Amino acid sequence: MTAKATGCTNASIQVCENKTNAGGNVSVGFPISMMVTGVVGNSLALILVYISYRKKENRRKKSFLLFIGSLALTDLFGQLLTSPVVISVYLADLNWCAIDTTGKLCKYFGVCMTTFGLCSLFLASAMALERAMAITNPHWYSNHMKTSMTKLTLAAIWCLGFLFSLLPIAGIGEYTNQWPGTWCFISTGKSEAPGNVFFAITFAVLGIFSLLVTLSCNVMTIRGLIIRCKTKTGASQSSKQWERLTTETVIQLLGIMCVLIICWSPLLLLLLRMIYSQVSSQECKSTNTTSISIQSKVSNLDCDFFLTAIRLASLNQILDPWVYLLLREILLRKFCIMANAVSNCSVEDQKGSQTALDALNKQNQHGNNICKATSN
Repeated sequence: MTAKATGCTNASIQVCENKTNAGGNVSVGFPISMMVTGVVGNSLALILVYISYRKKENRRKKSFLLFIGSLALTDLFGQLLTSPVVISVYLADLNWCAIDTTGKLCKYFGVCMTTFGLCSLFLASAMALERAMAITNPHWYSNHMKTSMTKLTLAAIWCLGFLFSLLPIAGIGEYTNQWPGTWCFISTGKSEAPGNVFFAITFAVLGIFSLLVTLSCNVMTIRGLIIRCKTKTGASQSSKQWERLTTETVIQLLGIMCVLIICWSPLLLLLLRMIYSQVSSQECKSTNTTSISIQSKVSNLDCDFFLTAIRLASLNQILDPWVYLLLREILLRKFCIMANAVSNCSVEDQKGSQTALDALNKQNQHGNNICKATSN
């Protein structure tokens, strides 16, 4: 039976033949733990968002909750639709062809990876833009940003991400099995599929553009918060509350930016590099190589880094609910309370030390006066 009849491409057969070499570097525990933590975190975030959405009457807060809930829902479905496939391949001894005899599963996996990856990045950009408008131009935001517009934006993001991921199904671009044979993604090597380079570059450029929009909008929001916080300086309760909320939001935005950069930058930049060099992870750990040359070492190192990069991007689906919602609700408030307690203790200690020192000085002065009176 030929490779075409079984649905496995030459690259897939190469990965299937090399499963033993790659098997020593991977473990089924990794995808299982990622799926469990991702499902738990995003499910908890969805529950909290649903409870808060029913209680909120403010239109601005409802729009933000819709974005948060949509991101958690997107990440949750991304985990549920891809992780079981990865776990099945691990259990099949890294033999993708054993569970994908028609080649359709690889296309399905590639569509899921592309759709949920782009949608997560687009949603992060939309939320950053929404926060920036709410802080820098609150009057325009109050008059124009309605819940219906938020829902239309969410629908547009999901549709655009899904339609773009279907381009290889329509014949533009290609999804191929990637090393170590446990997942499929956009092909970066030489391909006979028309428009493959265009499709791969467009994905990377869209991802980088989304990152830049998110970072720029978050910087604008932080700047706007700090300026408004300075204008509200005072000893009133409202000023202290605004200062606390500003501190929490700034910490949260910094966390969001760090997570996005760490999780997505390696994959997107490496994709551009591999597209330019026409290198694919399908060429990793080839059993046909009889001697290890410098070039093969560099290739293997790139492949290891590429696998790490895709795992970091997948890790973003787990971290999203924590940096956007759970971390703020659970940890940041406790951090601020603890910081205030430490600050208050330091002030009280300083006041106590100063009081004791003043008492000692008065006592010494009183003793000196007694001595002078006695000598006289």
